Amino acid sequence: MTNRIAFQGEAGAYSHEACQAARPNMEAMPCRTFEDVIAAVKSGEADLAMLPIENSTYGRVADIHRLLPESGLHIIDEAFVRVRISLLGLPGVPMQDIDTVRAHLVLLPQSAGFLKAHNMKAFSAVDSAGAARELSEKKPSNEGVLASELAADIYGLEVLARDVEDHGHNTTRFLIMSRDPDHTRRTDRKMITTFVFEVRNIPAALYKAMGGFATNGINMTKLESYMVGGNFTATRFYADIEGHPEDRAVRLAMDELRYFTTHVSIIGVYPAERDRMA
Repeated sequence: MTNRIAFQGEAGAYSHEACQAARPNMEAMPCRTFEDVIAAVKSGEADLAMLPIENSTYGRVADIHRLLPESGLHIIDEAFVRVRISLLGLPGVPMQDIDTVRAHLVLLPQSAGFLKAHNMKAFSAVDSAGAARELSEKKPSNEGVLASELAADIYGLEVLARDVEDHGHNTTRFLIMSRDPDHTRRTDRKMITTFVFEVRNIPAALYKAMGGFATNGINMTKLESYMVGGNFTATRFYADIEGHPEDRAVRLAMDELRYFTTHVSIIGVYPAERDRMA
């Protein structure tokens, strides 16, 4: 056991923040890409992976649904992180001196109102935490960065303004993944089962495949489709349901699902995070 949890991005990224919140006793290990995160766990370099799957403002994270089924990893937990955006600058530089701001592309529109109100020009960066590191190294006094307070702590920057996002509900959902599955019932919370499937090429196949969940009273909290191998006729579906595979109702629904599909694979059974239940 390495006691490491891998995440995509540089130190100070929101994924790093998620690691600290969900697994505070583990060492957070930065990786360049999502594929590198998965490879680190598969090779044993890290024990767990922290992967963002969806955001309350921007929807699903690109490429994740494609990567998860083929990753060989298993979802064992989920975590929700409220994305709090801060304006960071060099120590001693007042906010009125900042006329240029850099951040990851998805953070800029989330703070458009703040940037407009302070007449700041916005430029995209590959990574907000990386932009914070570059600011600390290159030291342009007129430049600021939109990032987490964790990034400010790591790179010795000053927080000039907090919670600059336009909407206060922006939250990212993360999946914690392991080499080994854990389907045990844990805590007193409801269980979530995540699976992927491909329907048979028959009329109304998806409608029929979903029928078992309705008739057995299973709440499906997520259903998304995406193409497989660039083929418009091969569609894979990713789903989350409330319940455990051993529950009678879930078992009956999954049996009916398998009748109308060519492939079904469970990729995680885990407790619902309390933020999901709020």
